[in-house]
Amino acid sequence: MPDEPRLNRRNFFRHGLGELLRPLVQSGGALDEVIRQINSLDAEVATAKQNNPPTDLAPTLRAVPGIWLRPPGALPEQNFLDTCTRGGDCVKVCPVQCIKIDPHGAKGGGAPFIEIDQAPCVLCTGLLCMHACPSGALTPIPIQDIDMGTAVWHEQICLRTNGQECTICIEHCPIGEVAIKLDAGKVQVIESGCTGCGVCQHDCPTSPKSITITPRPAAGPVSRGRH
Repeated sequence: MPDEPRLNRRNFFRHGLGELLRPLVQSGGALDEVIRQINSLDAEVATAKQNNPPTDLAPTLRAVPGIWLRPPGALPEQNFLDTCTRGGDCVKVCPVQCIKIDPHGAKGGGAPFIEIDQAPCVLCTGLLCMHACPSGALTPIPIQDIDMGTAVWHEQICLRTNGQECTICIEHCPIGEVAIKLDAGKVQVIESGCTGCGVCQHDCPTSPKSITITPRPAAGPVSRGRH
């Protein structure tokens, strides 16, 4: 069992600490109290873990500091930041207003970014933001080549794992089965087809989300060249 070595180490530590304290304790009752408090601390840690499950079951968009979800067609991160004028042309033409700019620079380095939980990219007809960008920070590319990030399915917290027939992430995907499908009852993300638009995450009914977008790495390509 994977917890067994950890438990053995804990018992070893507890025993060793007791032996270390024994010469300093004047009575057996005091020593017993020290051990009791150690046991109590173990119980508190275990309870805290149960009440606060690991967040890696559903990583957020900014699990990696400094990596933001950029609009479709964005240049690799540093080129994007260097090229973007922060003029907001892409923000103005976005039909769902998913593209944001923080004038204070605290979010996204002051450059356009997408916060999926507020609004995802819907891969609108005409891909307007790409063509509105005056600087080339967003480069017009075919929809099948868009690579903002990749969806990651978190099976442990998905409604399907709990016996419910939820397929919202699949039904609402603007790309369709090229990007996500049901395989043997499980959600399967096709990385080569997923654009990272975030519709699946936004529309997922669970909290935390059962499917989340991992933004493209800062050094990633403009597109994956999918054809």
